[in-house]
Amino acid sequence: MSFSSKSTPLKADTTLRFPLATLPQVRQEVARQLKRIRHARWWFLLSMLLLSAGAYASVMVPQLLGRIVDVVNRGGAVAELLHIGMWLVLVAIVGALLSASGFYLVARISERVIANLREDMVGTALGLPTHRVEDAGAGDLVSRSTDDIAELSSAVTETVPILSTSLFTILATTIALLSLDWQFLLIPVVVTPVYFLAARHYLSKAPQRYADERAAMAERARRVLEAIRGRATVRAFSMEQTVHQNISNASWSVVVKGIRARTTMLILNTWMLLAEFLMLTGALAVGFHLVSSDALTVGAVTGAVLMIIRLRGPMNMFMRVLDTVQSGYASLARIVGVVADPPQPIPDSGAAAPQGRVELRNVSFSYGDSWAVHDINITINPGETVAMVGASGAGKTTVAALLAGLRVPDHGEVLVDDYPVSQLSDRERIARLAMVSQEVHVFSGTLRQDMTLAKPEASDAELIAALEQVQAGEWFAQLPAGLDTVVGARGIQLEPVIAQQLALARVLLLDPAIVIMDEATAEAGSAGAGALELAADEVTRDRSALVVAHRLDQAARADQILVMDKGQVVECGTHENLLAEGGIYHRLWSAWRKGRGD
Repeated sequence: MSFSSKSTPLKADTTLRFPLATLPQVRQEVARQLKRIRHARWWFLLSMLLLSAGAYASVMVPQLLGRIVDVVNRGGAVAELLHIGMWLVLVAIVGALLSASGFYLVARISERVIANLREDMVGTALGLPTHRVEDAGAGDLVSRSTDDIAELSSAVTETVPILSTSLFTILATTIALLSLDWQFLLIPVVVTPVYFLAARHYLSKAPQRYADERAAMAERARRVLEAIRGRATVRAFSMEQTVHQNISNASWSVVVKGIRARTTMLILNTWMLLAEFLMLTGALAVGFHLVSSDALTVGAVTGAVLMIIRLRGPMNMFMRVLDTVQSGYASLARIVGVVADPPQPIPDSGAAAPQGRVELRNVSFSYGDSWAVHDINITINPGETVAMVGASGAGKTTVAALLAGLRVPDHGEVLVDDYPVSQLSDRERIARLAMVSQEVHVFSGTLRQDMTLAKPEASDAELIAALEQVQAGEWFAQLPAGLDTVVGARGIQLEPVIAQQLALARVLLLDPAIVIMDEATAEAGSAGAGALELAADEVTRDRSALVVAHRLDQAARADQILVMDKGQVVECGTHENLLAEGGIYHRLWSAWRKGRGD
C-alpha cells in the first residue's frame, strides 16, 4: 500500500462531448429510418400529390375572384355570380381537404421517423460503456434525448406543412401567372435575387450559431445535473458558490448564443421587407401596363395581383421557416451524432471462470484539476470482504466506481481475475461484478418483471426465495397479487428499505463473484438497519465484496478495513488492529459508539 505525496493531475477537463453528425451521416440515417417504415416511399409520393393538388386549388381562389370582378364590371347576371361563388366555395373546401390529407401523411411519416430515432439513440446510449457516457457528460445525453428531440419534433410539426404549402403554392402560382401573360415573369426575375442573397447570408451564419446554442444548452444541463448528483461532495468541500457560478456562466452562455442566433433572423427579416416592397411595386406596375394596353381585363389583372399578394405569405413563411429548419437540423445532427457510430461490443477476453479476485494497482483518478483518488493499492482475495470508511469526499465512491468499471483510471490498473475490468466483455463482467448503491431504482412493472431483469429464466420459487433471503419475505406476503403486483412509478411506491432489499435480491439472482456495495444500507434508518444489514451479509456471503460502509458496525465485521482520507488510503487492517493503533479509525469508532449511546 503506497502513501506517496499527491502531485498535480496530468489531465485538466477532458470531458468528451458526443459528436455532431455530418450532412452525409444525417442523410444516410434519415434514409435508413425511412426504409424501416413500410411503404414509406409510396405514402410520401401520395402526400406530395395531395399537397400539390391542394396548392393548385388554393391558386384557383384568386382567379375566381378576378372573374367575379369581370362579371361585375360588364354588368353580368346574378346567376353567373352565384355560379362562380359556388365554385369558389367548392374549390376552397376541396383545397383544404387535400392539403390537410397531405399534411397528415407527411406528419405521420415524420413522427414515426423521430420516434425511431429516439429509440435508437437511447438504445445506443444504453449500449455505450458507462465511463464513455460519464466522460461525455450525462447532461449532454439528457439534452439530446429531451431538448433536441422536442426541438426536432416541433420543427417538423411547424415546418413540414409550411414548406410543403409554400413550395407547391409558389410553383402553382408561377404557372398560373405565366398562363396569363409572360410579362409577369418580370416580378420573380427582380425579386428572386433578393431572396437568394437573403437566404445565402442567413445560411452562412445560422447553422453554426444554432449548433453553438444547442451545445450551450447541453453544457447548462450538464452543470445542473452535476450539481444535483454531486450535492454531497459540493457541501463537503464548501463549493456551493463555485458550482452556482458555473451554472450561472453556462446559463448566460445560452442567452448570449441564443441572441446571436436570433440576430441572424432579424437581418433576414430586413431583406424580406425589401423583397415584399419590390414584389408589390412590380405587380402594380405590370398590372397597370397590361390593363392600359388592353392585354388583360381588369378582372384578370386583379386575379393576378391577388395571386401575387397571396404569394407573399408562402414566400415569407418559406424564408422565416429557415430559422426553425436550422434549429431543427442542429438538433437532428446532435441526435444522429449519437447513433451514427454505435459502440462495438467488447469481445470475450478469454478470462477463466470467475474467481472473485480484485486488485487495484497504483490507481489514480481525477475529475478535473485535483485528484479524487491517488495512488490506491487494494487487493481483495476470493471470498474476502473489504470495507472502506472515511469522511464524505474522501474518495470511497470513486474507488467503488473504478472497480465497477464505471470510471477508467488516469493511472494504474483495475484488475478483476487478473484482467483489466475495461477489457472484459459484457458477459464476463456481469458474471463477475454487481454494484448496489445508496440510490436504487425500482422499474415500473410487476414485481416479477423487475426481478427477472437480473435472471430472465428465474422461476417464481427462485424469486420468492431471493426475497426471503434479503429479509423481504414478510413484506412480500402482504402484497395483493404476489409477484404480479405492479410496483414502481405506476404501481406501489416502495419505501427506501424495501427498494434496497429488492435491489439486493436482484444481486442474489445475478449471482456475481464480486459485490460492490456503495453505502447500500445508508437509507435504512434505525428501524430498517437490522434487516438491511442481514440482507447485505447474505449477499456478501461466500463472495468477494467491497463495502463502502456507512455504519461502522458493518465495517467491523469485514475481513479488512481501509480508512480513506483526501483520496488516499491512510490506514489498513482488521477492526481490532485499527482500534489498537489509536488512529483515525479509532476516533471514528469512538464517535460512532458514542452517537449510538453504547
